[in-house]
Amino acid sequence: MAQKCENCPLRQKPLFQDLSPDEVRFMQKFKVGELVVDPGAPILMEGSNSPQLFTALKGMGIRYNTLQNGRRQVLSFVFPGDFIGMQAGIMGEMGHSVEATTQMTLCVFDRSGIWNLFKSHPERAFDLTWLAASEEHFLGEALSSVGQRSAIQAIAWALVRVFLRGRALGLVRNGVMPLPFRQQDLADALGLSLVHTNKTLAVLRDRQLASWSDGELQVNNLEALADIAETDTEKLPARPIL
Repeated sequence: MAQKCENCPLRQKPLFQDLSPDEVRFMQKFKVGELVVDPGAPILMEGSNSPQLFTALKGMGIRYNTLQNGRRQVLSFVFPGDFIGMQAGIMGEMGHSVEATTQMTLCVFDRSGIWNLFKSHPERAFDLTWLAASEEHFLGEALSSVGQRSAIQAIAWALVRVFLRGRALGLVRNGVMPLPFRQQDLADALGLSLVHTNKTLAVLRDRQLASWSDGELQVNNLEALADIAETDTEKLPARPIL
């Protein structure tokens, strides 16, 4: 049975802004159902013109582009609360693909309803703009890591960002959070070889700063990890939820 928006478990997470009763009612009308997808299943494909938009309610996935030579560039990881399909909703087709890494439960929205959102709920439209700007900021930071950070700095930066997101979602227990991705995914995201990524993760493990194995990330010293990455550990700003 589909989760009612008023009882959405994501609303209880400190990462997300609260919704007014009117916004909850609108989102309930906007939502047309839920979809459960298996690990490895495509959610949206690059170039597709999907009639549906999604919010990740449970589970994790990846966003990526596929090059003509078949190689994959991972753009970002998908976490609970992420809005999926905005490109198709605004531009008519997806500029990247989205795939489930774990089993995922998705809230499903009719793309045609997005225009009503802009017309009748400008606050919700601003939330979409905020999410788009936040994604642009993240990709800019990621590009800086690819171009200007060393391998150990880039990997430390990625682990700090992931850990902060997991902590804000309540996924961290005793310094450990689920991270069900492959080292190849991280290597693809940062423009590193798998061998270099593996060796760099081993260095962080040997320094007892962080370890990632069997689908779990353990961070022992977040501040020291952030110092290596030349980034901060400030609390993440509250995100809108759609």
